[in-house]
Amino acid sequence: MKNKTSQGFTLIEVLIAMTLLSMMVVLLFGSLKICADSWYKGEKKIAEVNEMAVVYHFFQQHLALAKPLVHDVKNNTLQASLAFQGKKQSVQFASAFPASAGRLGVQLFTLSMQKEDGQQVIKVKITPLSPLDDTQTQEDVVLLTGVSDFSIAYFGSDDGIDNTLSNASWHEEWLEKTTHPRLLKISIKQDNGLFWPDMLIALKITEPPVLTINNPANTQ
Repeated sequence: MKNKTSQGFTLIEVLIAMTLLSMMVVLLFGSLKICADSWYKGEKKIAEVNEMAVVYHFFQQHLALAKPLVHDVKNNTLQASLAFQGKKQSVQFASAFPASAGRLGVQLFTLSMQKEDGQQVIKVKITPLSPLDDTQTQEDVVLLTGVSDFSIAYFGSDDGIDNTLSNASWHEEWLEKTTHPRLLKISIKQDNGLFWPDMLIALKITEPPVLTINNPANTQ
């Protein structure tokens, strides 16, 4: 008769196998954590870049195409001023949405930094000036949240009349002028430390205004 030998594992072999398995599990979960962190950081970076692109697109789409309109500051009076009025942390200008936006006619945009829900935000107030749709109402839109600093500088002549490059310089305000500035420099800082390069926006129209909002037919 042949003796049957044991075919099982020794205790040492089992301990070695369990040790190797635990090391593989640790390495696997470590790799998964690294991948998850990289994915999260990538998604966060994409969101930040998209947010920056949206803000820049807003300025290029609306501010760069500001219309040199005269805005009636008091109804039925002769007291009027250029719709464009710029301060260090706010700016007002007249512009229009593309036809696809469903908000036709010239709108008055007021851009400023405000405090909302315990944080500072850049908010845009949109007021119809010459609406082609009677249902249009004033609208407030938050453009950017978590803002620690926001400032605007204006490049143009001191008197706001002779707007040639030789007579132009940077100003902290652009109030009660007869023409648009040539350039705007917009500086933004956020609480999260994200670096925002200064945005230079060239206004397409800098000539004195020839339109008024009192006659809607002239603003189309």
